[in-house]
Amino acid sequence: MNIPKIPLGDWVDALVSWVTVALSGFFSLVTTAIESLLDIIVNVLSAGPPIILIIVLTLLVIYTSRLPLGIFTLISLLLIDNLGYWDSSIQTIAIVLLSGLLTIIVGIPVGIWCAQRKTVLRIVTPILDFMQTMPAFVYLIPSILFFGIGVVPGIIAGFIFAIAPTIRMTNLGIKEVPNDLIEAADAFGSSNSQKLFKVQLPIATPTIMAGVNQSIMLALSMVVTASLVGAPGLGADVYRAVSQIDVGRGFEAGLSIVFIAVILDRISQNLRNPAYENLLKKKFAFSILAVLVIVTAIVTGVTKETAKNKDGNSIGAQTNYHIIGIEPGAGIMAQANKAIKEYQLDDWQLAEGSSAAMAAELKKAYDHKKPIIITGWAPHWMFSTYDLKFLKDPNKSFGEVEGIHTIVRKGLKQDAPGAYTILDQFTWKPADMEKVMVDIKDRMDPVEAADAWIKANGDKVAQWTKGATAGNGEKINLVYVAWDTEIASTNVIAKVLEQHGYDVKLSQVEVGPMFAGVANGSVDGMVAAWLPSTHNKYYKQYKKDLVDLGTNLHGTKNGLVVPKYMDIDSIEDLK
Repeated sequence: MNIPKIPLGDWVDALVSWVTVALSGFFSLVTTAIESLLDIIVNVLSAGPPIILIIVLTLLVIYTSRLPLGIFTLISLLLIDNLGYWDSSIQTIAIVLLSGLLTIIVGIPVGIWCAQRKTVLRIVTPILDFMQTMPAFVYLIPSILFFGIGVVPGIIAGFIFAIAPTIRMTNLGIKEVPNDLIEAADAFGSSNSQKLFKVQLPIATPTIMAGVNQSIMLALSMVVTASLVGAPGLGADVYRAVSQIDVGRGFEAGLSIVFIAVILDRISQNLRNPAYENLLKKKFAFSILAVLVIVTAIVTGVTKETAKNKDGNSIGAQTNYHIIGIEPGAGIMAQANKAIKEYQLDDWQLAEGSSAAMAAELKKAYDHKKPIIITGWAPHWMFSTYDLKFLKDPNKSFGEVEGIHTIVRKGLKQDAPGAYTILDQFTWKPADMEKVMVDIKDRMDPVEAADAWIKANGDKVAQWTKGATAGNGEKINLVYVAWDTEIASTNVIAKVLEQHGYDVKLSQVEVGPMFAGVANGSVDGMVAAWLPSTHNKYYKQYKKDLVDLGTNLHGTKNGLVVPKYMDIDSIEDLK
């Protein structure tokens, strides 16, 4: 079909850009409110030594779900503490509780409204269908632009993803109230509010609580996804383990999530009918718990040590002492942590997330001329789009100028000599890579951007393919990490290989799996190894199982990057 493509993506981008500007005040208010609530919950949960919360949760589980599950709770929480994931667990529980609270505050009233108004139900139902079927990752994109990087976009995305069961089950529970009870309430002259609170909601409570329970579980399932935008907790530990292929850490963090899921599931299921209500009335038990929480919140709010007095005009105060990072497994993140230690930046925190989240946060800050510090590298399209500068690094924490290496599996030279030759001869300059990156950033498909560059640089491509035997449909599997530099280079070399007779497959992975895949022979190669510093950890680990074909690009640089409008020139200025 020759019908022109509908610019739906451009329309959505324009809408999001307009909303970001028009409602910036509202988003700032929501961000402040959520962060404040989260801080209160974290302070309450972390008040005193871990054993206090462990005992409280164990007693709560025993009261709601009987002794055996209470013993399980005690053992599992002690194990989490022993493994070193207690602080992460507190963050995770706080995020899930806040997401669950938001779903209750919004979801139950909307569900009631749907049950009372058919028109509302007709409007809300397709919206809920959309929310439940849209991949959760998609919610993170506008959330970053609206609320910035950190825990807030993760909570908002989790709330959107998890609210549907509460709304649906509230609507279902109220609709299932027997008609004869409604007629009896009407016969006695009950008002709509009396009928709702005295008849419908009490009878529908089991169904509503089932929906709340499912929403809490869905919110918990989002903790790993939320870590992509910098949300802390066990999700970040799992994400870090995946990116670094740390099986042990991944299992420990994952097991901790399972324990918390079981505990929260059983508590939320049995809140309405506690197992030992015959021994202690639930109103009395939950009143004690509520008083305990309120008193703890007040005490921690009053006695919690305030942050150190800092100059409100300093760069640190203006950026909230945050450096915006990327994927936790990236080598530049290890370099940034090293810099924080070497320059004694004790007040600063490195926010983990993703390259896309970092770029979105940079755009948001740059558009409003606000201060921001990011982990940056060159070549990168952002240096062509924005007026940026590297902070001087006197201690060389980020190393010297690097190169990007081509690395292939052992045996590729014998199995596909032509592909091996092309990969071995592949080399270009930062300006070449930036041209492809800018085209991709400007919404050109990566394959089309690669094809356009190849057509415009036939002489360079001829040097890569010189002396290489043509392929005969042999499969070549290449891996890359989702950095703009590697998306550009991998698509270019893949297109050249295809034009030379090879069937090329591209796989996007994290840094650790990228090296592991080439080392174990499950993939054929990559053109994305930053050496000798950025990916040194993975290179040293798998070096004996790899074939290093040398640099395909020289002149890369890592470091902390800021907009040129910021009056700061060196990492030392952050002290």
